[in-house]
Amino acid sequence: MNNLGDLEIFARVVSAGSMSAAGRELGLSPAVVSKRLRRLEDRLGTRLMQRTTRQISLTEAGQGFYERVVAILAGIEEAEAFVSRRSALAHGVLKVSAPTSFGRMHIAPHINTFMQANPDLGVNLMLRDEFVDIVGDGYDLAIRIAELSDSSLVARKLAPVRRILVASPAYLDKHGMPETLGDLDSHVCLAPHNNDTWKLEGPQGETIHRPLGPLQTNSSEVVREAVIGGVGIALRSTWDIGAELADQRLVQVLPAYEGSRNVAIHAVYASRRFLPAKVRLFIDYLAELYGPTPYWDREQGAR
Repeated sequence: MNNLGDLEIFARVVSAGSMSAAGRELGLSPAVVSKRLRRLEDRLGTRLMQRTTRQISLTEAGQGFYERVVAILAGIEEAEAFVSRRSALAHGVLKVSAPTSFGRMHIAPHINTFMQANPDLGVNLMLRDEFVDIVGDGYDLAIRIAELSDSSLVARKLAPVRRILVASPAYLDKHGMPETLGDLDSHVCLAPHNNDTWKLEGPQGETIHRPLGPLQTNSSEVVREAVIGGVGIALRSTWDIGAELADQRLVQVLPAYEGSRNVAIHAVYASRRFLPAKVRLFIDYLAELYGPTPYWDREQGAR
């Protein structure tokens, strides 16, 4: 097998997580995979990974090498697609990570349309609320809803996020409507414990409020159900509670205050260079689907 084949085996071992799993995907025995990796390390004169047949971990040199190998293989994939006139179509398997609620509500219902337009593509959509290691865990891209800090990753904004303070009519009937931001101190405020402050923008600019309440949870969906159930006031994204606003199970409170506009929905991926067609087309699809004014806000405005 040539040197390029050794690079492909190395990348597959890293993405699969073990030599045995990579061997099954490639139709090779673990012994052959191990031999190819040793040959690659001997040629480079450095150790790329600590490994057993069940588990691997990259060395510092191996991590940097893997990031460059992925870019090389992506470039080859793009070149082959161009030559075969398939550059306009996605093919292979697209591995995507997305937040649980957002993925369920605003990605999963639209996957079928994307896959029908790209029949040679498979999609592996993993829903989890923790940030994944895109390179280390073998993801093509991740959808993140956050105020992103500087990093080595590339991010493309897909849509703005509008977050508002809401409560149920039953809660407000019992506890009253807050008139000022200071009134929140006498109300039950709901937030996951890992989001212990609300960064709000209002008439006086940016302000920070620390929500206090009896409910502690690591789940945003628990907070969502609690505010609908009348437990208290919560800061929620309109993509999450649009239906409840429409049927008045939730109403907006303190409309002069909204969450920081720096939070947005982003597609995050490892490198801008040699971006595979499957990644580019999926990002373009979501960007067009959501747009500068996402459909969940347009629908709410129409109502």
